[in-house]
Formats: sequence, C-alpha cells, structure tokens
Amino acid sequence: MYNILICDDQPDIVNALKIYLTPEGYHLFEAYNGKEALEIVKNNDIHLILLDIMMPGLDGIAATAKIREFSNVPIILLTAKSETEDKVLGLNVGADDYITKPFAPVEVLARVRSQLRRYSRLGSRPEETPGELTLGGISLDDRTKSVTVDGEPVALTPTEYAILQLLMKNPGKVFSTKVLYESVWREAALGSEGAVAVHIRHLREKIEINPSEPRYLKVVWGQGYKLEGGN
Repeated sequence: MYNILICDDQPDIVNALKIYLTPEGYHLFEAYNGKEALEIVKNNDIHLILLDIMMPGLDGIAATAKIREFSNVPIILLTAKSETEDKVLGLNVGADDYITKPFAPVEVLARVRSQLRRYSRLGSRPEETPGELTLGGISLDDRTKSVTVDGEPVALTPTEYAILQLLMKNPGKVFSTKVLYESVWREAALGSEGAVAVHIRHLREKIEINPSEPRYLKVVWGQGYKLEGGN
C-alpha cells in the first residue's frame, strides 16, 4: 500500500483529492500548510506528495526545497493557471510534476500512478536485473539507485534519475523532448514537454562542473538531448 500526503490550505481541495484517491486503496495523510507537510514526511514513510503552491506560512515551493534536503519522494505540485513562474520554480527546486487547478479526476489518477510507478522502479526497491552504468566520470549503480560524478555522490530525484538512466543506456543517441517525456513519464506528452527542459537543467546543475558548458548532457538544437562521454 502506498502512503500519499495531500497538502492544501483549502479543505475542499483536500476532500476532493481524497474522493479521487481513496477507491484506489492508497493510505492518505492530510496537511493544510507546508510546516504540517514537512513534519508528516519526516515522521512517516510517504511515497508521494500532492502539494499546493500557494499556502500561508511555508508555501509549496519552500516546502519542496526543505523536503529535498532529506528525501527524494515524488512531489506533484497543485497549481493555478496563473502560477506559470511558480511551476517552473517548483520544478527547479525539486518537484517532479504539476497539476493545474481545476483538475479532472482522470488527470490526478494518471499522474499519481505515473509517479508511483517510477518511484517503485527507481526508488529503494531493487530491480530484478540490477546493473551498473558508466559514462566518462558518471557512474550509475541500479542496485543501490546511486549516482556518482568523479567519485562524488550526487543526490537525484526519481525523475532526474530516470532521465539520466535512459540517456546513459543510449549514449550518443538524441532524444526529442517528446520522446524523452513519454519514455520517462510513460504517458502521452500532451504539451507537457516543457517539464523536460526544467529537469534537464536541474540534472545538468548536479552532474556538470560548468552547466553552461556541459561535458556530458548536451542539447542538439531543434532535435533534443543526448549524453556523451565527456571527452
């Protein structure tokens, strides 16, 4: 059973999400501000967080940043259409995805299932066929779900790990944003490819000495992204 934390300062939103998710058999936790969410994540085994951006006190962006200091649990932000800059900022500080209000039950369930699949595949649970990938100074150990760059450990979110693993399995191959999104998120892109660029930028900041002049993760203008050996 997966434990899902719902955090929104509007009780109606929390109740609506509970109605959508309860029939799926998830164990649900509730919080109504960022501080409550932070305490729940620290004290419970949470597998996914649905986190509102606009909340009094500790908002969703700040809460995401604090959670990322100690946990790589998947985080889906709940945003309003007008919060475009906040969506990008949230992805930059470590969120994995976002849902725009008002949301439909089918979208909520699809995105939750997608993130939980990736968490199961890339989180602490071992793969049936573990292995190690090395490219230049980057090493990815799928047995321990760990990544090092030049021998130094790098903390990645599940989404960043999935992108890096896909690219490392296909060195030199160019992936369009659409293909990359559909391969990692395992759902139709439907205009969500912008999330890829944010995660790529965040991944670069973690694996590159100079993200503005990347050795490994490179853009092929008009085509997509590829990973090279860093020579």
